[in-house]
Amino acid sequence: MKSVATSAATTSVERVSFDSEGDTLVGHLYRPAGSAVPVSTRAVVVTGSWATVKEQMAGRYARGLAERGYVALAFDFRGYGESEGLPRDFESPEQKIVDIHHAVSYLQGVPGVDRQRIGAMGICAGSGYTVGNAADDDRVRSLALVAPWLHNGALVETVYGGSEGVHERIAAGEQARQRYQDTGEVDYVPAVSTTDSRAAMYGPFEYYLDENRGAIPAWGNRFAVMAWPGWLRFDSISFAPSVTVPTVMVHSEDGAIPDGARLFHAGLRGSGQLHWTSGNQFDFYDDEPTVNGALHTVDAHFRETL
Repeated sequence: MKSVATSAATTSVERVSFDSEGDTLVGHLYRPAGSAVPVSTRAVVVTGSWATVKEQMAGRYARGLAERGYVALAFDFRGYGESEGLPRDFESPEQKIVDIHHAVSYLQGVPGVDRQRIGAMGICAGSGYTVGNAADDDRVRSLALVAPWLHNGALVETVYGGSEGVHERIAAGEQARQRYQDTGEVDYVPAVSTTDSRAAMYGPFEYYLDENRGAIPAWGNRFAVMAWPGWLRFDSISFAPSVTVPTVMVHSEDGAIPDGARLFHAGLRGSGQLHWTSGNQFDFYDDEPTVNGALHTVDAHFRETL
């Protein structure tokens, strides 16, 4: 476990590393300002949207939690950013769930962190991976999901052009997987593009296209085509009956697939709160009033449940 310390006005940030199934994952550990973390500090694993890196929305929320007194970890999943893992830029829900499990293990060993007061927070698609881990990981005592992208088979069809659009992507993914197995070569398309219709997100997704927002140097804007089958068949809503810890969700009718949030909330076995607010999906990533509003709700939830 390695760390290199840097500092900011109200938080301190360490570059840390930990293992996940033989690959070294790199993260940023955010702490409240000051030289030491008090004993029994709450800690939270924070994950962002699909195909992103720790310096994007996950880091923004982790820093916000540290400003509010938490130890918070944002990290690069296997194959992304500074973390090890092959193939690169391969969106695997199953693999990301495992990585979150190991991130919780890392947090349990951080000096000053109370092992019994660890929560998890997901933004957008990170919500699905977060609940996937929480369904089987009783070390996670509370959940917060912001602008959650939670889907099942029916909702996937509404997003990706019906059954035909889903079938086409799965077929392309299976063909790309076979090529990778045969040759070791990975077929990539842009993660986001306004000109390439093969992109994982095709259209004017402004957050990812603005260098002052999500289009940062650390982000590669690539999507491994062979990831389509695993992503499209991933049913994050099915985890709801296995989630027994207190859960808060913050979403907007103008955000991504709000029906997924409703379905997940209805299926929760544990206590759940669903807060509706305003803003589009990308506002939840970096718009200061929207982010701070979400953090206010999340902070209140964690203070009550961790």
